[in-house]
Amino acid sequence: MTNPAKRLENKVCIITGAANGIGFATAQKFSNEGALAIICDMNQEQVDVAVKKIVDAGGRAEGYVLNVTDRASIDLVVAALMARHGRIDVLINNAGITKDARLVNMTEQQFDAVVDVNLKGVFNCTQAVVPHMLKAGKGSIVSASSVVGLYGNFGQTNYAATKFGVIGMTMTWARELGPKGIRVNAVCPGFVETGILSTIPEDVLKGMQERSWLRRLGQPEELANVYAFLASDESSYINGIALEASGGISL
Repeated sequence: MTNPAKRLENKVCIITGAANGIGFATAQKFSNEGALAIICDMNQEQVDVAVKKIVDAGGRAEGYVLNVTDRASIDLVVAALMARHGRIDVLINNAGITKDARLVNMTEQQFDAVVDVNLKGVFNCTQAVVPHMLKAGKGSIVSASSVVGLYGNFGQTNYAATKFGVIGMTMTWARELGPKGIRVNAVCPGFVETGILSTIPEDVLKGMQERSWLRRLGQPEELANVYAFLASDESSYINGIALEASGGISL
């Protein structure tokens, strides 16, 4: 019996915020699907550990320190990848932060920091990668939005603004780049069990679970599966969507 074809065989796939959480699960999934996972994150030690885990498991990965708010660092990574591999097939804009507060308490620094990473960071990485995809006449870009970017959320003015913005950029780029062979989509996760929830009280976590009609939090691997689908040719006629993966909290 022959092995089924891997969905991302030999594709060069950049994943930002990939040292842990959903980003690392996505890098693992992509590697399992035959891709070269390009793990980008802020901390060299964490990047090295993530790469080693994938390589030790028999996959392919490379790591780069990258700050999505620093265009120069992005350009260096993109140039290095083009010199080494000659192409970039997939970009997963996964990096993101939260700095929550009610409107009356939110500082300008909190607002600006989240906008710089979650919104402008997506713009920076996409604008750096797209010229190379245009030359190739193909590519897939998938960006992390959120259910908060669909419905808003108490105490998350800054985060909601960025995640609504990611959807707007996604739909705009899908129109601009679709005719050139580049698909652009977004994923809107619900509440996912990652380190970002570690400081949330137990009763709040229980409330999050109850909002899902599956009555549980999502797992990073479940979101990685969504990213892999949208990155692969299996979604070749999907362009400009914001796919909610939340266990049905909007029902």
